[in-house]
Amino acid sequence: MESFNSKDMAMKAQKKIHGHVASKSMVQMFMDDTSSEILDEFYRVSKEHSGNRTEAQKVVKDLVKVVVKVGILFRFSKEELSLAQDFKKKLHQGVMTAISFQEVEFTFDKAVMTELLTDCRDILLKLVEKHLTPKSLRRIRHVFNHYSDPDLLTNLYTPSGHLWPNLTRICRGLNKLVEEGKL
Repeated sequence: MESFNSKDMAMKAQKKIHGHVASKSMVQMFMDDTSSEILDEFYRVSKEHSGNRTEAQKVVKDLVKVVVKVGILFRFSKEELSLAQDFKKKLHQGVMTAISFQEVEFTFDKAVMTELLTDCRDILLKLVEKHLTPKSLRRIRHVFNHYSDPDLLTNLYTPSGHLWPNLTRICRGLNKLVEEGKL
């Protein structure tokens, strides 16, 4: 299996963001082992679905950069804090729905999952539009548009499909993050 290390990618993203060497403990703030394993699975899913290693690396790199940048934005106004809460609730709903669709066979509804991901994207964009560059906003769109692709979601949620083991590992990791109160 091809080597892909999301922690190394997070470290590189953080170095670029801060313009200096970031400590491992700073990366740990944003990326624990479970999160790293989930990102690795997202990479494998993207690579398998697109058949394009470069695109898979780019979308996961964009995802890491978005997570790191949003994670370091601390100066939200009261209105933005409300929007941040809306995003957190919608993301949690999306995670719980993704897990439920994986755990209960034949419940997957691509329209529901696509809508949840699109709603998350739109709320996040509204939240960070005043704080991030147009390039960062494009990264957010790239990540959410990639993973909300109906064909990708259908392939991912097909129980006998080749991406099902990846989805199982992703959902196991997401479940762990929810149980630990990190998501």
